Amino acid sequence: MKNILFKGVIAYPITPFNSSEKVDVPLFKKLVERLVISGSHAIAPLGSTGVLPYLTDEEKEAITEATIQQVAGRVPTLIGVSNLTTERTIYHAQFAEKSGATAVMIIPMSYWKLTDDEIVKHYDAVASKISIPIMAYNNPATSGVDMSPALLKRLLEIPNVTMIKESTGDVQRMHTLRKELGEDVAFYNGSNPLALAAFAAGANGWCTAAPNLIPELNIALYHAVQKNDFVKAQQLFYDQLDLLKFIVAKGLPRAVKAGLNLLGEDGGHLRSPLKPLTDMESQELKQILTQLNEKSKADYQLI
Repeated sequence: MKNILFKGVIAYPITPFNSSEKVDVPLFKKLVERLVISGSHAIAPLGSTGVLPYLTDEEKEAITEATIQQVAGRVPTLIGVSNLTTERTIYHAQFAEKSGATAVMIIPMSYWKLTDDEIVKHYDAVASKISIPIMAYNNPATSGVDMSPALLKRLLEIPNVTMIKESTGDVQRMHTLRKELGEDVAFYNGSNPLALAAFAAGANGWCTAAPNLIPELNIALYHAVQKNDFVKAQQLFYDQLDLLKFIVAKGLPRAVKAGLNLLGEDGGHLRSPLKPLTDMESQELKQILTQLNEKSKADYQLI
């Protein structure tokens, strides 16, 4: 049986920039600290929320080191190391391991559409150069590659590949994955609007940017599922569904940055070509957050 390193709510921080569009490492550490003390069960920088493709190698290294330093072993860390080339992916995976990461996450980035054999060789090459576990990340909306259950099963034959993150937004795919890959596989949901359905399908955790804005709700949902209290879980899920849909529809970096600012936190700037939400979008987000904050926090206590 493969060891399950991550359970619960895996929080994805944004990568903030200053007014000159340089990575703001001190602010990033502050945002990571918010996620840790909020009760998030793991921290996962350099994913879609962390705008990995928009960063230089040096910036990725700085974010990796800042994460490990700030978390300081309090929760596990999952570092995104994806790159267009296998050589650069290996480089960042090795850097993450040397820095002290618990595991790394890889999505098959490409310009030319990759074949299944090319994807398997890519993961195998990276796995052969590190000793920490790998999470295979399937998100065709961002990568343009949809890894089928059959392909994911091939990837799991690679010893270091022990986890699957599924972000297609297809709940039937999640049930298929659980059926095809078995109960021993560590399976994670990356589709925010399907959080409850994914837990019902047997997901070990939820990879999400939402804890930047509503950590109590996210964690309370997980705890309700763990207690098999699906009546409470359903209530908690529908309370937060509007926000989950909004941050996905408007783009995670944009929405999280705007949400942090609305909550009185510094969300930093974005890097071009990404631009802030429009005034109308910000007002919509403010209304959603206000409605959530008006609910009694007693409903979300993690007892």
